[in-house]
Amino acid sequence: MNEDRLDRVLVLIDEANAQDPNSEVWRGESYPKELLYGMRMTEWLDRLYPDAPDLLHIAARGQHIRRWEVPRQTYPDTREGYLQWRSYLYGFHADCVAQLMTQAGYDPIDIERIRKVLQKRGLKNDPDVQSIEDVACLVFLDYYFVAFAAIHDEEKLIGIVRKTWKKMSEHARSRALELEFPESVRALLATALEAA
Repeated sequence: MNEDRLDRVLVLIDEANAQDPNSEVWRGESYPKELLYGMRMTEWLDRLYPDAPDLLHIAARGQHIRRWEVPRQTYPDTREGYLQWRSYLYGFHADCVAQLMTQAGYDPIDIERIRKVLQKRGLKNDPDVQSIEDVACLVFLDYYFVAFAAIHDEEKLIGIVRKTWKKMSEHARSRALELEFPESVRALLATALEAA
């Protein structure tokens, strides 16, 4: 029964994210952007925490559910605006996933647990919240950082790397150090991590 519920909710999350009008090409194939992101979160969860419980699989897959519905441009183009956007998204994603979990037959206790994880309540103190944050940081570094680095100045990138590093557990950091980057990005990462 639990496996059926898990499969059902993951399908519902994927169906929601498949509606993303934005696309990304990966290995020659086009995917809805947030569907691909969810797949990458699952991939890294399996790599980093192979014995992760079902609820973490749901949180990983739903981390960015329907994100395109709340564009960054709907908030001011400032640091404060960015933080307000991110804070709103935590609740938005939690609400979306909670609704699909209810539809798949999950009980209120499990749903509230996922809400806490997706709202990032208890980072550094709650192992599940930390696990999902680790996975999100590794997905960012592995799949998005090189392109991100190409459009931002070095000072901003160094700050972002340091903030990302600070949020990660030692386990995730050790895996991050195994990632391969172009030489220019490796130099920037080395500079950022000197004082991290």
